[in-house]
Amino acid sequence: MTQPFKILAADKLADEGLAYIRAQDDAELTDRPGISEQELASIVGTFDGLIVRSGVQVSAKVFAKSGQLKAVARAGVGVDNIDLSAATEAGVLVMNSAEASTVTTAEHAFALMLALARHIGPAYKTMTEGRWERQAFQGIQLAGKTLGIVGFGRIGQAVAQRALAFDMKVIAHDPFINTPTMLNGTVKMYRNFTQMLPHADVVSFHVPLNNQTRGMLDAQAFSKYAKKGLLVVNASRGGIVDEQALLVAIDKGQCGGAALDVFSTEPPPADNGPGGDPGLRNHPKILTTPHLGASTIEAQEAVSTDAAVALMEFLRGHGVRGAVNVSDLRMDLDPLQQRFVDLAQRMAHLVNPMLCGGIMGVTLELAGEALTAVEVTIERMALIGLLQPHMDARLNLVNVRHLAERRGIHLRTVHIEEQQIHGPQVALDVECPDRTHRIVGCVYSDMQPRVVEINGYRMDMIPAGNMILISNDDRPGMIGVVGTEFGNANVNIADMTLSRRDKRALMLLNVDDDLPQALIDGLAKRPGILNVAVVRLPKQN
Repeated sequence: MTQPFKILAADKLADEGLAYIRAQDDAELTDRPGISEQELASIVGTFDGLIVRSGVQVSAKVFAKSGQLKAVARAGVGVDNIDLSAATEAGVLVMNSAEASTVTTAEHAFALMLALARHIGPAYKTMTEGRWERQAFQGIQLAGKTLGIVGFGRIGQAVAQRALAFDMKVIAHDPFINTPTMLNGTVKMYRNFTQMLPHADVVSFHVPLNNQTRGMLDAQAFSKYAKKGLLVVNASRGGIVDEQALLVAIDKGQCGGAALDVFSTEPPPADNGPGGDPGLRNHPKILTTPHLGASTIEAQEAVSTDAAVALMEFLRGHGVRGAVNVSDLRMDLDPLQQRFVDLAQRMAHLVNPMLCGGIMGVTLELAGEALTAVEVTIERMALIGLLQPHMDARLNLVNVRHLAERRGIHLRTVHIEEQQIHGPQVALDVECPDRTHRIVGCVYSDMQPRVVEINGYRMDMIPAGNMILISNDDRPGMIGVVGTEFGNANVNIADMTLSRRDKRALMLLNVDDDLPQALIDGLAKRPGILNVAVVRLPKQN
């Protein structure tokens, strides 16, 4: 019986997600909410999957002892508590549950915007203190105002839809969107944040924290680009808004106020002494909430279940959802795509014995629309086949590209038109110091994979089983020489493919059993034999 997948829940999760895992016949759950980083590092290597929220730190120290760990599922959006670089290095997939909390987070951001515009926070405070100060809290209406949204993904678009319903004008900045408008032309897009900012009455952030977004709303942005009285809403990640610059801008009247759900340090320090709170908690023009963006009953149930389902799907090999450290990786393949993914790795193994002096670059060439959707998966499976024989590190779909690039191997993918003769096809060009080696494969209508070219030698061969590649002079008697050696060794040749060009020939032979070393050595010594290599591939289904 197959061993069940071992899953560790290292944070407090909604019962629905835990119940889902417990109900799976192929899963075994260990629930350890609140586990320390040190404890996690000591046991994580015995688990296949890890589920966390934002409480536990999944650091480089943890990934250094990842062992059999294959994936980390974040029940939520932010992954600031997970060292993505270390995860990728260790070959561990990191997933989040971005879609599950989209509506909840968008609603909270919009609630902050409404509360900020109408001074709900300070007005409520005066009421609890027994005061009645109607004149002190005159606000603004949102209808007719321009909302600038930074980051136009799922949450940003959900906020935009609500703003449009309030008769606001919506503009947005997202460097990864190349169209001039979004949402049926209702939202004007800006490629540059500083180009968008002067047009906004309110700005709302919905981007991850990285080197490009850290401190993007800083002193220069306020003084040089922002409208006077700009309202700021941040319900994405702390650190995107420069908090010191925000306080200065408010005190100077450049910023009309801010609503913050996230902070550079969480929780922000309570005291106002040296190194303490900069004034965010008690400022009359700053509305704060303690990171409540995804804190609804519905969202917590949804992200917990979504993380559990996504983790099990990945471990079972059924698909990848919400991958953070690997983009466009797919495992939910149709039969044709699956054949090509398998073929790419077989081709890599087949060409490997020809490579001398290391690999300088790899070009993946794809022909056919059917392969475009799975090009990342094809590329990574091919890289595993090329690099694993030369590396001690465990290579998988998550870390292989990272490790290849770190070793200075140049990688690229090109697309060409589908050929009428072979239909969809995949080719690998492997650049070595001496030459570039090329291998081409396709899958025919019978769903059998074929190699149709190796270094200009045309052929039609199924790459499977025990194979021997023989390069030899193209002269009479060479097939007889090879046959004699095999006969003397009592090894049966199951199939033979022969191709020739430029007075050289390439023979590819399938044999039923493992090849004795004496046979290989004997062949290599025969006149006219230039090179002999053995490749052991899985049998073809």
